[in-house]
Amino acid sequence: MEGFVQRLIGGIDTFPLLAIPFFILAGNLMNTGGITDRLVRFARALVGHIRGGLAHVVVVTNMIMAGMSGSGVADAAGSGTILIPAMRKAGYGVPFAASIVAAAGTIGPIIPPSIPFVLYGSIASVSIGRLLLGGAIPGVLMGICLMVFIYVIARQRHYPSEARASWKEMLSALLYALPPLGMPTIILGGIIGGIMTPTESAAAGAAYAFILGHFVYRELTLAQIPGYAAAAFLIEAWGRRQTLVTFLAGSAVSALLFGWAVSQTPLSAALVLTAGCALSFFNLGAWGALYAIGPEVYPTTIRGTGTGAAAAFGRIAAMLAPLSVPYLIALGGRELTFGVFTASFVLAAVGATFLPDLRNKRLEEA
Repeated sequence: MEGFVQRLIGGIDTFPLLAIPFFILAGNLMNTGGITDRLVRFARALVGHIRGGLAHVVVVTNMIMAGMSGSGVADAAGSGTILIPAMRKAGYGVPFAASIVAAAGTIGPIIPPSIPFVLYGSIASVSIGRLLLGGAIPGVLMGICLMVFIYVIARQRHYPSEARASWKEMLSALLYALPPLGMPTIILGGIIGGIMTPTESAAAGAAYAFILGHFVYRELTLAQIPGYAAAAFLIEAWGRRQTLVTFLAGSAVSALLFGWAVSQTPLSAALVLTAGCALSFFNLGAWGALYAIGPEVYPTTIRGTGTGAAAAFGRIAAMLAPLSVPYLIALGGRELTFGVFTASFVLAAVGATFLPDLRNKRLEEA
């Protein structure tokens, strides 16, 4: 009995893994708090004048964001939402724009902090700090090689470049982005300097992103926090699978109600606001629960491959979903758009019911 209790406690005593939800939270706060917009402006001033400028901006932005979130999906979603429409308007092909965002998103798990490195270090009992430091130079080299590829393709296809930013414009963009650039300084400086563990630095980065988004830029509302917090609590108190299914089902109902609310005449502001808040709550909670349950569903021998493949599909979906909205609205209006989203959530919830729940178990036992 004593041995069973020790194994039970040891299975949930995974302090390094707490870095993962904090890095995810930091990435989402970064995208919703106005930080990404300021980083894009800074990258545009730096490399926008090179042939294929906007594509280079995608790479540089993702390299900077990689030092904040450690998640390729969050980086691709943040930069793609802003830059894919801009690239399309400037004459870039949509397949090329989407491909560049997807390729640049792969830098996120390499440049520290890195969620896959945290997972590997916890499973293999390897120093997470050393793993993170080891990914810095390869990540930068990946970005440089991708920019060389973009330059060659841009010359062949005659993609445009932007006007070179003046020193005044560059200084203005730097000052505009200086507060967000403090986030990787806190995270990486804390780890490299030995001041904080990766988990503590992830928590500090999330707190810094929240302060910037809510108190400084005032683009992040407190309504966006409860979903993450509720999911983080229920994952351990209730179970991963139950939490994920519940939040996905709640997202489906909320999406259906929101689509119905925005189509009513006259428009009910209270109904739209309520449905929108519910959709945000359940969707953000499902996102956090999915990252917690993802690594557990694969056997140890293929855990890295399975988690990476799932992240790749998520990255693709994060780019396709915003691009599909104009076409869905043109085909059937808001009702069809949110009907498709509702069906997607329902399908995901049904699939999640078949996932194993390995709460309080060692991953090696799976």
